Amino acid sequence: MSKPKVFEKPTGVKDYLPEAVAKLRTIETNVLNCMERWGYSEIITPTLEFYDTVGVASSTEDRKLFKLLDRNGTTLVMRSDMTAPIARVVSSLLKQQPFPIRLSYHANIFRAIEAEAGRDAEFFQTGVELVGDASSESDAEVIALAIASLQAAGVKDFKIALGHVGFLTGLFNETLQERKDEQQSLKQCLLNRDYVGYRENIKALGLSEDLQKELEGILRLRGGEEICTQARLVTQDPVAQQSIAHLCQVWDVLKAYGVSEHVLIDLTMIGDFSYYTGMTFEGYAADLGFPVCSGGRYDNLLTQFGRPAPATGFALKTNRILEVISKRPTESSFRVLIAYKAAGREDAFRMAKELRMREGTKVETRLLSEDEGKLAAVRLDDDTFVVNGVSYGDVIEFD
Repeated sequence: MSKPKVFEKPTGVKDYLPEAVAKLRTIETNVLNCMERWGYSEIITPTLEFYDTVGVASSTEDRKLFKLLDRNGTTLVMRSDMTAPIARVVSSLLKQQPFPIRLSYHANIFRAIEAEAGRDAEFFQTGVELVGDASSESDAEVIALAIASLQAAGVKDFKIALGHVGFLTGLFNETLQERKDEQQSLKQCLLNRDYVGYRENIKALGLSEDLQKELEGILRLRGGEEICTQARLVTQDPVAQQSIAHLCQVWDVLKAYGVSEHVLIDLTMIGDFSYYTGMTFEGYAADLGFPVCSGGRYDNLLTQFGRPAPATGFALKTNRILEVISKRPTESSFRVLIAYKAAGREDAFRMAKELRMREGTKVETRLLSEDEGKLAAVRLDDDTFVVNGVSYGDVIEFD
């Protein structure tokens, strides 16, 4: 018989202790409040969804899904993102609501493969979806809101990398034409940020020197507004040209928002190219080497639910943001201990109720037995008492 697992947890999941939870809830609350001020209404969807609908429609590879069977043998999935569930709701429960629809959310997400990669199998996301607007204005809005949300979450130093899947699609169609497998390999290298592999794949294609330089040249298309002009010279493909024009429009709107200083154009950044249809972006904090937010345009998803509509959105990776701010001290509440004997119970509870109405005050109560004396409270200074190893700002006793 195997030894019972008393303290162990499944790989990829974790416990969050009170201090971490306090910071996590602060991030969540501040970000959701920020999104609400931008006109986004919060939505909650089930943890479990049908595999044949939401599971198939999600951007998550099938092998990354947590699947289970209900008692009828129907395959369910634990949600692997929030975009597909929201698309389901917009196409059903909100079918009569006119576009555009602005929704926000905070949820725990489950992806099986993350545990194998040493990452979390369960993590938290806070994000928005803007459904029913295909304009560059809406793309710029979600980027500007992502910047505001990161700031509300307490991330001080970050950059948003902005790309467009259409640019690479057009460029590769022009240079590699019918060589779809090779195009896919190159996109996969860029998706994985494997620039060495990208160059090696290009050399293996047997292209002319000019075409090799053209394809390798996109690795330098990272920077500010000047990239719009440079990218137009790389390819004449109409899809690529249209994509660059769209990015330039987005950049102009971001300048009007006053947030372009946080953004750089990176035409090697394509996100999940099987899912996104246009603009994509990722946010990187200075303290971390992986994204703390990501988003983009996905105009084909709602078609799968019977209500075709353009859409764009983003998600903050809340638990990663927690890593960014975890070293900062927590703003402690004023903590009070009220000790009482039976005769003083009502007075003690009355005072506890009054104190709990004060912002930032935590109140604990403790019954003392009749034969107990005073609490063994040690006064460290004018603002701190210690009782049984716990610090309080004040200790009050009722006999």
